[in-house]
Amino acid sequence: MKRRRLVILGASGSIGQSALKVARDIPDRVEVVGLSAHRNSAALEAAAREFPQAKCFRTDGPDGADRLVELATLPEADIVLMAIVGTAGLQPALAAIRAGKDLAVASKEILVMAGEVVMRAASAHGVRVLPVDSEHNAIFQCLEGRDISSVRRLILTCSGGPFRGTPQADFPAITPEMALRHPTWQMGRKITIDSATLFNKALEMIEAKWLFGVAMDRVEVVIHPQSVIHSMVEFIDGSTLAQLSRSDMCFPIHYAVTWPDRVPNSLRPLDYAELGRLDFELPRRADFPALDLAVEAGTRGGTLPAVLNASNEVAVEAFLDRRIRFHQIWEIVARTMGTAPHIAHPGLDEVMATDAAARQIASGLAAGG
Repeated sequence: MKRRRLVILGASGSIGQSALKVARDIPDRVEVVGLSAHRNSAALEAAAREFPQAKCFRTDGPDGADRLVELATLPEADIVLMAIVGTAGLQPALAAIRAGKDLAVASKEILVMAGEVVMRAASAHGVRVLPVDSEHNAIFQCLEGRDISSVRRLILTCSGGPFRGTPQADFPAITPEMALRHPTWQMGRKITIDSATLFNKALEMIEAKWLFGVAMDRVEVVIHPQSVIHSMVEFIDGSTLAQLSRSDMCFPIHYAVTWPDRVPNSLRPLDYAELGRLDFELPRRADFPALDLAVEAGTRGGTLPAVLNASNEVAVEAFLDRRIRFHQIWEIVARTMGTAPHIAHPGLDEVMATDAAARQIASGLAAGG
């Protein structure tokens, strides 16, 4: 069985640290050959000591973007794990694809912003885009080579976040501290707020469209508080396949970096008697409008998903800085989507220009309170 040579862009974050755990667990199958961190020198130095064969770069200096591209295109690498939050991963992702590297994607912004560009490039260069998000990795496992024409629905599961049962009337009183208390996952600040607003799931709906080549009306969301079923695929014959595991990002990372093989590991499997029950409910779409905004953006396509992504990033930052209230995150995204210019089939330069324009619009809205 082949040993895969792995580059981890964003090695100091939660996904990057989980990837290092996976590499530590199966050294006969994964060799780390490249690592980046933006500011966390201590984490990068510790990883460099543990994986001395890896080329390591900090990327917070003026040459940070070039260093990311250098790592993404290392001749010895087979696969690049994109674990960089936000838009900074787009250029190195495309560089990796052009260099013939498989891409393991944990940074959903890459496909939300520029899914058409990225997937077209991957097809042209004959590389695989392997999902690391637990939901998309679950769908990838359930499909297991089946033709997408046999699929009726992709069903993304969602914990519901900390405000699943909170009345809408209480939303204005929600503080950043309250929103950062996720009931299931330990994640970074931005993605934790996205989970509270359901924008995380909104972005995943658009990501699923591009990863699996389906229309938005075939991507649905169901609340599943236990976060054990990571997603499901319903087929045209009425059968449904689901992927289950503990809430540990090491599981989808492990599968992505060892695919197409199934490789033993030390991760603890589920204990079904201990689990006891699995619950499901529909999301409150009127109270959490992120999902409907995603359907609009994903259906219209073009630059609109980039507008949704950029304006959400600005609004989340404003909320964490206490410049806006929780419910205003959705308002700013909706208003920016209605204002920003739209291009139906953008190239990369047009995507980036739209991203910048949307940020400017959203920043003005946030400043207005």
